[in-house]
Amino acid sequence: MNTQFKKGILEMCILSIINQRDMYGFEVIEKLSNEIEVNENTVYPILRRLTGQGLFSTYMEQTNIGAPRKYYKITNEGIKKLNDYETEWRTFLKGVFKLLGGMENEK
Repeated sequence: MNTQFKKGILEMCILSIINQRDMYGFEVIEKLSNEIEVNENTVYPILRRLTGQGLFSTYMEQTNIGAPRKYYKITNEGIKKLNDYETEWRTFLKGVFKLLGGMENEK
């Protein structure tokens, strides 16, 4: 799969996952990797970039073992971006399925 295309999809997936509940980086990677082939070298830069764009805020939380964990929380701007991505994604898929003959009811 084209790397740039995959990164765009991963951004949408990461926003969606963290919209469900606050998560730390490794949790995001685990959740994604259950469905999509990803690794930390792909996910952490996306998390940093989206945080830098104001789509996530972060906070630290102590654990019983090891160092504190950095949690990501979606911002209002992040929710807006997720909604935009989902609208674009559905429109894109609708067009692809139509071109491939998978949506006979669409004209």
